[in-house]
Amino acid sequence: MDARDVSSLHDSMRKYGISGHLKPEDPQNPAGPWWVAGPTGQDITEATVAAAAAAASRRPTRGFVIAG
Repeated sequence: MDARDVSSLHDSMRKYGISGHLKPEDPQNPAGPWWVAGPTGQDITEATVAAAAAAASRRPTRGFVIAG
């Protein structure tokens, strides 16, 4: 994941309550590649991206149906 994808993923993580910390691979180069760190520091980038995509594709399950 590169720097331009970070903002979108961060927004999705906040919107859907997905945990993780976004970190650049090289702290001296924030424009380079990034990854998502889990609570113990492990790389959870793939799982986080998949969870964000799945959450974004869900449809609301509650609502009203008005007969016409």
